[in-house]
Amino acid sequence: QVQLVESGGGLVQPGGSLRLSCAASGSILIRFNPMGWYRQAPGKQRELVATITGGGSTNYADSVKGRFTVSRDNAKATAYLQMNSLKAEDTAVYYCSMRDRGTDYWGQGTQVTVSS
Repeated sequence: QVQLVESGGGLVQPGGSLRLSCAASGSILIRFNPMGWYRQAPGKQRELVATITGGGSTNYADSVKGRFTVSRDNAKATAYLQMNSLKAEDTAVYYCSMRDRGTDYWGQGTQVTVSS
């Protein structure tokens, strides 16, 4: 069983930055599982933001390339999402995900609101 807890969301002005964290707990073996960040805006489907493998290979949605950076600390079983140059359209609930032996686990989500 895997548990994921996100933190770091909040209200930020356009152009500002936020850093999200996702702490995973469970077997020590999960530390190298692939992880991802997704988001869901009101009235829209959940969409991929970024993914990172256990070895650190990353993938980004076109909408966030050059602005967001995903990273991880395997020793802490924690993933991060550094979000810079935030725009109003980045407003959403952000979810962390981890795949473990074919099963996708999700955190509870953290709200990010970009508004002046």
